Amino acid sequence: MLEKLFHIRAQGSSVRTEILAGFTTFLTMSAILFVNPDILSAAGMDHGAVFVATCLAAAIGCFLMGLLANYPIGQGPGMGINAFFAFGLVKGMGLPWETALGAVFLSGLLFVLVSVLKIREWFVNAMPACLKHSISAGVGLFISLIALQQAGVVVPSPDTMLALGPLGTPSVLFAAAGFLLMVVLDRRGVPGAIIIGILAVTAASVLLGFTPYGGVISTPPSLAPTWLKADIAGALQPAVLGVVLSFFLMSLFETSGTLIAIAERGNFLDKDGHLPRLKRALLADSTAISAGALLGTSSTTSYIESTTGIAAGGRTGLTAVVIGLLFIAALVFAPLAAMVPGYATAPALLYVAILMLRSLTHLEWDELTETAPAIACIATMAFTFSIADGIAFGAITYVVTKLASGQARSLSVPIVVIAALFIGRYLFL
Repeated sequence: MLEKLFHIRAQGSSVRTEILAGFTTFLTMSAILFVNPDILSAAGMDHGAVFVATCLAAAIGCFLMGLLANYPIGQGPGMGINAFFAFGLVKGMGLPWETALGAVFLSGLLFVLVSVLKIREWFVNAMPACLKHSISAGVGLFISLIALQQAGVVVPSPDTMLALGPLGTPSVLFAAAGFLLMVVLDRRGVPGAIIIGILAVTAASVLLGFTPYGGVISTPPSLAPTWLKADIAGALQPAVLGVVLSFFLMSLFETSGTLIAIAERGNFLDKDGHLPRLKRALLADSTAISAGALLGTSSTTSYIESTTGIAAGGRTGLTAVVIGLLFIAALVFAPLAAMVPGYATAPALLYVAILMLRSLTHLEWDELTETAPAIACIATMAFTFSIADGIAFGAITYVVTKLASGQARSLSVPIVVIAALFIGRYLFL
């Protein structure tokens, strides 16, 4: 049965290898079990319900990716997007978390539509590279600020807006130790550096009496506080449609970039440089986004950590199915997730921010009409706590600078349409 479903021998693999690869990828992804509930609970969502939603949404995404597309790619709620959800939309814009979930659901449906109609390739290829890179970098800078604030390194200041906090506090010391541990473990090639760092800080905090011990396993919490709470009608309001577009663009670029990176690592691309069954992979990813919103979590995405499982020999969808089964098994670890303090997940956010800021190296620094829109996008995202406005400022700056500098021919229809929509939003909404 497994051979018929996944063609394991044809890919030069074995059931044992695929299972081990699934365990490897899960270990590197599993930090999301602790980070996602911690971040979304800051938006007022029930911690236990979000934990369950995280496990189920990741499992659904992995099952779809494995069974539909037959790729060893793990899925889960995206880091960065969850911070945008909690701190940018709910705490920043004042949106109810139910409405923000509705925006996630609609963005998933839009993603399904462009996947089915094969618009994705045209849309992504037509978008300027500088904006693709700046969205990732902007989210990285955005969540780095959140990580420093969560650790107590950065505090509010009436004079300078932000200032250095007291560095001798337990939260700062624990966060700094966790971050250094993650970096060292990663540099030494230890699998699961993030999850090891989170658990080590949590264990130290419990042992030293800063965090009360709440147990490790129990019956899974109730999903009721978030199940089907997405306010889809509220997300259809004109003022929120820009948020839907932001979620869509972030998912579109992040998923596309991640899929290509994983495909190159696993030698899945064909002789023309295309990914076979791309439509199925995108359909699996986009369906999981809407399913996750109904369960009660922010957008799911493909995880670059899947390359660790590929390095361990994973070649088929069986690896992804194993990852999904492990997320189901993780449902009993809700007490452990609830016990993880914010200063244990803060270094994980900062670690991820560093990875996302790498995209700055791809900017054409000698061409100001490319870098100016990118920096406008990045700075606006980080310092207004709004990824939607960051994308808007980047798109508008790109179109205006190209037109004003006599480079109108370099503009594509999609970017002009997006810039026009954002201008209309600011003028009339």
